[in-house]
Amino acid sequence: MNFKDKLLSFMKEEAYKPLTFNELLKVLEVEGKMKKALLIALNELEDEGKIIFTRTKRYGIPEKMNLVTGTLEGHQKGYAFLIADDKNLKDLFISPVDMNGAMHGDRVIVRPMKVSDDSKSPEGKVIRIIERANRYVIGTFQKSKYFGFVMPDDKRIAFDIFVPKEEFNNAQANNKVSVKITEWPDKRKNPEGKIVEVIGDIEDTKTHIEAVLLAHKIRQLFPQDVIKEAKRVSEEGIDEQEYKSRKDLRHLPIITIDGSDAKDLDDAIYAEKINDKEYKLGVHIADVTHYVKEDKKLDKEALKRATSIYLSDRVIPMLPKELSNGVCSLNPGEDKLALSVEMIINSEGKVIDYTIFESIVKSHYRMTYSEVTEIIENNKEELIQKYKEIVAMLKTMEELSLILRKKRDLRGAIDFEFPERKIITDESGKAIDVRKYERKTSNKIIEEFMLVCNETVAEHYYWLNMPFVYRIHEDPDEEKIYEFSKFIHNLGYTLKGNDVHPRELQQLLLKIKNTKEESVINNMMLRSLKKAIYSPDSSEHFGLAAQYYCHFTSPIRRYPDLQIHRIIKGQLKGKFSEKELEKLFQRTATVADQSSKMERIADEVERATDKIKIAEYMVDKVGEKYEGVISGVTSFGIFVELDNSVEGLVHISNMVDDYYIYDNEKKELFGQGSKRVFKIGDTVKIKVSNVSIAKAEIDFELI
Repeated sequence: MNFKDKLLSFMKEEAYKPLTFNELLKVLEVEGKMKKALLIALNELEDEGKIIFTRTKRYGIPEKMNLVTGTLEGHQKGYAFLIADDKNLKDLFISPVDMNGAMHGDRVIVRPMKVSDDSKSPEGKVIRIIERANRYVIGTFQKSKYFGFVMPDDKRIAFDIFVPKEEFNNAQANNKVSVKITEWPDKRKNPEGKIVEVIGDIEDTKTHIEAVLLAHKIRQLFPQDVIKEAKRVSEEGIDEQEYKSRKDLRHLPIITIDGSDAKDLDDAIYAEKINDKEYKLGVHIADVTHYVKEDKKLDKEALKRATSIYLSDRVIPMLPKELSNGVCSLNPGEDKLALSVEMIINSEGKVIDYTIFESIVKSHYRMTYSEVTEIIENNKEELIQKYKEIVAMLKTMEELSLILRKKRDLRGAIDFEFPERKIITDESGKAIDVRKYERKTSNKIIEEFMLVCNETVAEHYYWLNMPFVYRIHEDPDEEKIYEFSKFIHNLGYTLKGNDVHPRELQQLLLKIKNTKEESVINNMMLRSLKKAIYSPDSSEHFGLAAQYYCHFTSPIRRYPDLQIHRIIKGQLKGKFSEKELEKLFQRTATVADQSSKMERIADEVERATDKIKIAEYMVDKVGEKYEGVISGVTSFGIFVELDNSVEGLVHISNMVDDYYIYDNEKKELFGQGSKRVFKIGDTVKIKVSNVSIAKAEIDFELI
């Protein structure tokens, strides 16, 4: 426990009363050079919002002073909710007059206020801003003769930002810009700022993609010193010592199976049937840690990014292409360093034996999902001839994957059968098609093999009691499951209770398969579950119904996998001292936190840019007619999803044939005169009436 943690524990003791700095010196018996260390620790704890320095110059814990620390979730109407750091506390409503200059995303300290009406949400008032979230804001610039203002893209920022004429920086009206806030808002005025970057014209799709990346602070380019290090390590050959010290698997017909456009191949597989009751499965993962050394420039940059981001027209990688597509990628016909897991699996899908070790592999074939599917499902003669050396192994892989899938089904794992959405772009990056494609046999083979490998590794290191990075998925909130249960009841389905096992949700998914409401219920169920995160502490993975789980199989594109590889290699060599283990426990907590945060950001970026690209695809479809399924009903209209996954809104103002009333319980719109009802799952015919690339919005009209 470090000095800060000790200080915090001391202040959390029941007997502690807020003390001045001098009183703390006396009570803690701090003398000499330690005085400065105490002051630094107090300042850092105050900056983090863990303690508060009062007007009477005393240090105390916010919760002991009836104060709550958290992050503001803003609304375009000016109010916000405080999402408390303490997850046991309810969100606090903050009215516009009680924001005290705080904005969406700011970390603040709030004083809860009494609410006389029990039906109201608890309210609060911002008394201190700990950390500003929006020093730079992305938005659209408008100007007059003497001043301008920026309308933020993020509608949760409730203020337009005033820009004096001398701070325009050559920005023109309708430019997308980045504005730096120079003065924060107060009760009497908006925030003020200066334009620091002109991103482009709002008519250009690329401008909006760039704006999303800037708004989320995505690191698109690698610093020169990182590229230099990447080039240097990628030019190093495999040392002779590695051939001697590692298990040589180059004779095995190991293969990779990926998408046709994938360049970062970090997993390869091999399988054989030992006898009627046992299979051998080898999962071989690129040994990225051999090239990315802890705390070197490459490693620090990789941790900042924590994940690769996959957009429709490009990849923003975690590692420079010299590594991700080059020396680390398990390209065919090349000797590669790997970390391997070989498992013996019985006919019930149980791993009865396994070994984890460093290896040298050579991929014999770089296969695509479509090729493997054509061989297994359609017996395509041309491909069978091309890959005759491994066709029997592919059949064995399918057999084993079905056994593993059955085992997961029996324990109740949830398997969302989402058709993947693919946005097709031309050479310039313009969206030219949007289509769905189903997960094929080949996708499921890789999925099952990676799942069993990840579980095996996670359980092994759990019982070794090593510092580790687990992938956990907590049980859903009862309240959200209750709301979901009400929702599906209106569609004719039921759940037994609010404390559900994943098996019950999986049974529901099987019931709705191939129904018109399948996509809608899939999406609503997903929203009702918590998001999986990384954690230094092991916990059951609800969705997979797995006791132990981690991410081990993608170190080229995910940092937790890279960190796990380091731990495994260190443990295999038996090199961790007690001090190193203590440091590693802290490291895994940092990695888990940063990786979870960056994964959320990557998801947001991918969703936001997909919406822009879909709007770009639909912009010349105005006037065209389609059939779709109602995917959402709100008080302001109905959302309709087309067969290719494109979703648009029929606004209630365009539903002019009747006066429609929204039923929140049934999630329906009801026509007063016509008695016409619009509910989720209904099929409707629509016409595309308007598309805005700038807002990433598509409007439909009912036919």
